[in-house]
Amino acid sequence: MFASRLDLAERYAQILATDGVLKGLIGPREVPRIWDRHIMNSAVVVPRIPVGVSVADIGTGAGLPGIVWAIARPDIQVTLVEPLLRRTTFLDDTVAALGLDNVSVVRSRAEDVNETFDVVTARAVAALDKLARWCMPLVSPGGVLLAMKGRSAEDEVAASAATLHRLGATSIVVATYENGEVPTTVVEVTK
Repeated sequence: MFASRLDLAERYAQILATDGVLKGLIGPREVPRIWDRHIMNSAVVVPRIPVGVSVADIGTGAGLPGIVWAIARPDIQVTLVEPLLRRTTFLDDTVAALGLDNVSVVRSRAEDVNETFDVVTARAVAALDKLARWCMPLVSPGGVLLAMKGRSAEDEVAASAATLHRLGATSIVVATYENGEVPTTVVEVTK
């Protein structure tokens, strides 16, 4: 998955396990599960991302999935959008420590971002109905929202389909990516 950049992924995992815990971005009980529950959960979606696109990770928190995607795919430009200063400080420090020149950090709420992207993503941020209102205006025409969701993805799609279509969705697909014991479920909304 990470090819020649596996060392960067390992360094990121170490940053999450140390500074991420100290700064309250990752819970201490998550440390043994950083690889399977966080890094690989994010990485399995990477093949879905087209070559050379712009990506916005909304409510990125500790940089998941955005930093993982940027490590695995140096051909994409990733913008990490996060409103909280302590998180953006952590993200700036992490991006600098990893030397990721394809990542920028923006301290903002999604509603205040005045740019569009080929791919917009969010992982464990909000219910799909609310998430769609924040993210769909940021998706370029022909682009896609890749909302990383849990087991309730099908129910969330059913509850928010009208909102998604009103916001420009032309197709809505729930995709499952194998990831060991816990697969990664993504709602893929094309605009």
